[in-house]
Amino acid sequence: MTRIERITKMEALFDKSEEVIKRLEAALEDFAKIENDIAVLEAYYDKDWRKDFEADEAGKLPKDLKRGVLSEDGIYDLLSDYQCLKDQIRTIE
Repeated sequence: MTRIERITKMEALFDKSEEVIKRLEAALEDFAKIENDIAVLEAYYDKDWRKDFEADEAGKLPKDLKRGVLSEDGIYDLLSDYQCLKDQIRTIE
Protein backbone atom coordinates (compact mmCIF):
# COMPACT_ATOMS: atom_id res chain seq x y z
CA MET A 1 0.00 0.00 0.00
CA THR A 2 1.38 3.36 -0.95
CA ARG A 3 1.46 6.35 1.37
CA ILE A 4 -1.32 8.02 -0.63
CA GLU A 5 -3.48 4.87 -0.47
CA ARG A 6 -2.86 4.57 3.28
CA ILE A 7 -3.73 8.21 3.94
CA THR A 8 -6.82 7.93 1.74
CA LYS A 9 -7.93 4.80 3.61
CA MET A 10 -7.29 6.40 7.02
CA GLU A 11 -9.14 9.54 5.95
CA ALA A 12 -12.19 7.45 5.02
CA LEU A 13 -12.05 5.66 8.38
CA PHE A 14 -11.67 9.00 10.13
CA ASP A 15 -14.66 10.53 8.35
CA LYS A 16 -16.86 7.48 9.00
CA SER A 17 -15.87 7.30 12.67
CA GLU A 18 -16.39 11.02 13.19
CA GLU A 19 -19.91 10.83 11.72
CA VAL A 20 -20.90 7.81 13.82
CA ILE A 21 -19.57 9.44 16.99
CA LYS A 22 -21.51 12.65 16.28
CA ARG A 23 -24.74 10.70 15.68
CA LEU A 24 -24.23 8.66 18.84
CA GLU A 25 -23.51 11.77 20.87
CA ALA A 26 -26.76 13.35 19.67
CA ALA A 27 -28.70 10.13 20.32
CA LEU A 28 -27.27 9.87 23.85
CA GLU A 29 -28.30 13.46 24.54
CA ASP A 30 -31.84 12.67 23.34
CA PHE A 31 -31.84 9.46 25.39
CA ALA A 32 -30.86 11.35 28.55
CA LYS A 33 -33.63 13.89 27.95
CA ILE A 34 -36.38 11.23 28.07
CA GLU A 35 -35.45 9.94 31.54
CA ASN A 36 -38.28 11.90 33.18
CA ASP A 37 -40.73 10.83 30.45
CA ILE A 38 -39.83 7.19 31.08
CA ALA A 39 -40.38 7.66 34.82
CA VAL A 40 -43.85 9.08 34.09
CA LEU A 41 -44.64 6.15 31.78
CA GLU A 42 -43.43 3.65 34.42
CA ALA A 43 -45.68 5.24 37.05
CA TYR A 44 -48.60 5.17 34.59
CA TYR A 45 -47.95 1.51 33.77
CA ASP A 46 -47.81 0.60 37.46
CA LYS A 47 -50.89 2.58 38.48
CA ASP A 48 -53.42 3.48 35.79
CA TRP A 49 -52.53 1.54 32.65
CA ARG A 50 -54.65 -1.53 33.45
CA LYS A 51 -57.77 0.59 34.04
CA ASP A 52 -57.28 2.43 30.75
CA PHE A 53 -56.59 -0.83 28.93
CA GLU A 54 -59.79 -2.37 30.30
CA ALA A 55 -61.79 0.73 29.37
CA ASP A 56 -60.47 0.41 25.84
CA GLU A 57 -61.32 -3.29 25.72
CA ALA A 58 -64.85 -2.44 26.92
CA GLY A 59 -65.27 0.09 24.08
CA LYS A 60 -65.41 3.08 26.45
CA LEU A 61 -62.83 5.14 24.55
CA PRO A 62 -63.33 7.08 21.32
CA LYS A 63 -62.54 5.03 18.23
CA ASP A 64 -60.29 7.77 16.81
CA LEU A 65 -58.14 8.04 19.96
CA LYS A 66 -54.49 7.16 19.35
CA ARG A 67 -53.84 4.32 21.77
CA GLY A 68 -50.47 2.74 21.10
CA VAL A 69 -49.69 3.10 24.79
CA LEU A 70 -52.55 0.71 25.52
CA SER A 71 -51.27 -2.16 23.41
CA GLU A 72 -50.58 -5.11 25.70
CA ASP A 73 -46.91 -5.37 24.78
CA GLY A 74 -46.15 -1.84 23.59
CA ILE A 75 -45.48 0.01 26.84
CA TYR A 76 -43.91 -3.02 28.52
CA ASP A 77 -41.54 -3.53 25.59
CA LEU A 78 -40.66 0.17 25.49
CA LEU A 79 -39.81 0.24 29.21
CA SER A 80 -37.86 -3.00 28.88
CA ASP A 81 -35.94 -1.72 25.84
CA TYR A 82 -35.11 1.48 27.73
CA GLN A 83 -33.72 -0.48 30.67
CA CYS A 84 -31.72 -2.78 28.38
CA LEU A 85 -30.19 0.21 26.63
CA LYS A 86 -29.29 1.82 29.96
CA ASP A 87 -27.62 -1.42 31.01
CA GLN A 88 -25.81 -1.67 27.69
CA ILE A 89 -24.52 1.90 27.98
CA ARG A 90 -23.18 1.16 31.47
CA THR A 91 -21.20 -1.83 30.22
CA ILE A 92 -19.47 -0.09 27.31
CA GLU A 93 -15.79 0.12 28.02
